[in-house]
Amino acid sequence: MNESNQFTNMICINLRGKKQRPWRVFSLKELLSATNNFNYDNKLGEVAFGNVYWGQLSDGSEIQVKRMKAWSEKSDNKFAVEVEILARVQHKNVLGLRGYCAEGQEQLIVYDYMPNWSLHSHIHGQNSVESLLDWNRRMSIAIGSAEGIAYLHHQATPRIIHGDIKASSVLLDSDFNPRVADFGLAKSIHDGVAHVGTRVKNSLGYLAPEYAALREANESSDVYSFGIILLQLATGRKVLVKISPSKEQLINHWALPLACEKKFSELADPRLNGNYVEEELKRVILVALLCAQNQPEKRPTMLEVIELLRGESKDKLSQVENSELFKKFTSVGQNDGTSIAEGIKT
Repeated sequence: MNESNQFTNMICINLRGKKQRPWRVFSLKELLSATNNFNYDNKLGEVAFGNVYWGQLSDGSEIQVKRMKAWSEKSDNKFAVEVEILARVQHKNVLGLRGYCAEGQEQLIVYDYMPNWSLHSHIHGQNSVESLLDWNRRMSIAIGSAEGIAYLHHQATPRIIHGDIKASSVLLDSDFNPRVADFGLAKSIHDGVAHVGTRVKNSLGYLAPEYAALREANESSDVYSFGIILLQLATGRKVLVKISPSKEQLINHWALPLACEKKFSELADPRLNGNYVEEELKRVILVALLCAQNQPEKRPTMLEVIELLRGESKDKLSQVENSELFKKFTSVGQNDGTSIAEGIKT
């Protein structure tokens, strides 16, 4: 028996003890048939350590299948980690496990198909021209995805650090309900552990500064990434904002001075045509920038993020608005493309 089969057999042993499992083991033959032999026309996109394909089972149900890249010890480990994490999570805003297949050197993870693709596809991708995300949907996606991440951080046992939160990691079902997905870099973290080391993928603009520098992920680095998603939802901008023909600026650095000057309408996605709730837009932008600040110790937890997004405490929102983050900054970064955060006094 080769190392791959030995390792994937360990997965089977670990998962068989789960009670009332909502997933099953698929055969390779079944998934080859469902995806038309992983036909290029069935390919939905690329994610951490694999490609994703659309498929249809013999009972007519639609699935998406993540096919791990060529087998190696590293990919084997990532496959095992992702399957075990997905088998444990059960939350309406987290994409759970439909099943998996481990035959020979094929490692396949099966999920329910998300017909509205990813958040990224609606903001910047193939679905962005249709402008299907009205303000109500954006607020629902913001709160729902926050609840999914909060579940990982605070309710899952052991806790889970996602490590690769970005717009393409938030999938949308037929009713545009969000599901946090793509756990290829996720890590379980036990009580008393402050952070976990992890591989940093090329997610430019989403990575918290300390995560990019030290390769140590924790809840706070996930919060930073979520702040960037919130800014994209509100503004419709890419992670890197073009401020001149030759210069780009991180979206949080671009948005901060406008928020400090209370120019929230200038930050709103033009595709909304002014059809948004002003107080909600302001709330989303303030919370986003609070999350995506450089100092990790000053970022909120995801539970606090949910409370702020829902507007449950006007006093807390007022404290955020009147915090030092939104009072003191220099305009240097706005002019030359350097970090606005360098001018924040704390």
